[in-house]
Amino acid sequence: MVLIVGLGNPGAEYKGTRHNVGFEMVDKLCFDYNVRMKKDNAFRAEIGEGRIGGKKTMLVKPMTYMNLSGEAIRAIANYYKLPPSDIIVVYDDVSLPVGAVRVRERGGANGQKGMLNTISQLGTEEITRVRIGVGEKPPSWKLSDYVLSRFLKEEFEDMVKGITQAGDAVEMVLKEGVQSAMNMYNKKVPKEKPE
Repeated sequence: MVLIVGLGNPGAEYKGTRHNVGFEMVDKLCFDYNVRMKKDNAFRAEIGEGRIGGKKTMLVKPMTYMNLSGEAIRAIANYYKLPPSDIIVVYDDVSLPVGAVRVRERGGANGQKGMLNTISQLGTEEITRVRIGVGEKPPSWKLSDYVLSRFLKEEFEDMVKGITQAGDAVEMVLKEGVQSAMNMYNKKVPKEKPE
């Protein structure tokens, strides 16, 4: 079984915020694959089981709030005896433009506290992750305020595209392996030449 974990914050007040694109990606996969999520108080998460990319999967939304996401992930991984290599984590990244998607099979958290906690709880950086760009923080904003803000109307289309592509990237990791997904989604976008 593979765990597909979307990071975010529970509660209506966080719905649609930049920090919750991981949750939104899980919602999209649930819709695409007809997976029903249910609250599991023992794991402090919402979970749903299905088959994606030909593999048995468990979709997970930690209900621990972003900064303690790893606690729920570790509890589930320990219970099902899953190694970190069977976990894919999807989360927001302020260093990428809105809607950009990047796939990595290991590395640090780049300041993202949910991923930082996940690395700490699992005791390894060898965790496949799919990052969804939410845009760079304006200089006058605090980072915590920015990631809890909602997308602007002009960003909405790119955000929806990013969430969709992140779901496609997860599916590709499951079907073809992380290297194929990295080759597909980590291409540099050429800058437009000035006219």
